[in-house]
Amino acid sequence: MRCDLHVHTRHSGMCTVPLLDRVCRESYTAPGPLYETLKQRGMDLVTVTDHDSIDAVEELRRRPDFFLSEEVTGISPDGTELHIGVYDIEERHHLEIQRRRQDLPALCAYLNEQQLFFTINHVFSSLTGRRTEADFARFARYFPGMEALNGQIPALNNRRAGELAATWDKAIIGGSDAHTLAAAGRTYTRVAGARTKKEFLDGLRLGRASLVGESGSGWKLTRAVWSLGSDMMRETPWTLFLLPLAALVPGVILANCVREFAFVTRWAARTCTSPNSTYGEPCANEAGL
Repeated sequence: MRCDLHVHTRHSGMCTVPLLDRVCRESYTAPGPLYETLKQRGMDLVTVTDHDSIDAVEELRRRPDFFLSEEVTGISPDGTELHIGVYDIEERHHLEIQRRRQDLPALCAYLNEQQLFFTINHVFSSLTGRRTEADFARFARYFPGMEALNGQIPALNNRRAGELAATWDKAIIGGSDAHTLAAAGRTYTRVAGARTKKEFLDGLRLGRASLVGESGSGWKLTRAVWSLGSDMMRETPWTLFLLPLAALVPGVILANCVREFAFVTRWAARTCTSPNSTYGEPCANEAGL
């Protein structure tokens, strides 16, 4: 069975870019068209991982091959921001997750107590800002899974995430991280032999998944940003005055690619490479873990 385990709809809220955060959404994709696109591209199961939201469920809950998931914005004890994929949840879980998301140890304890499968997403990307050594200690200790193929970040970042997951013996997942329909279902997770949602999720937990599809690129991200900008202007016509800024997008994306390369180079070198270690020193020295 195949499923894109990281995909967004218009319910993911507003973008986080300063100045644009009041007028531009993270995604303009409605849940129904997203579902149809994913099915057309061969997905056997469909889920949605909106940022801290499960509002897409209202449109999709009657689909027999849909299950509810969420990308949670967690806050570590160091104040760093993390994106955490949590899969096959119920609405009651969402309420408790949101209550705990600014207390990472409490959140992870709750997810384990509820036997929910969860992952650290884009572990070697600068998307959510800075990292600390203690963050990686927490990833090693608390998280059962890791996103090892993200369709919006460079291949090097994905490759290093896959190597780290193998070193730490983490279950792996992959997804398009699509904010537009163009990318949805182009990157996905496959569990061979699974015939039901339960068998698919059990296969994830047991590390039997394989990851298929595209990594990100500068051109791919540029097209996505232009597409989001076009959707913004259709929804909010007065933002047409921002159209000249579209010419700056390739340069901004190039700078982002340089930043991503520096980020993965720095942190991949500082994480352990020995299969017998799990980033032990920061973990052992961190009070409260």
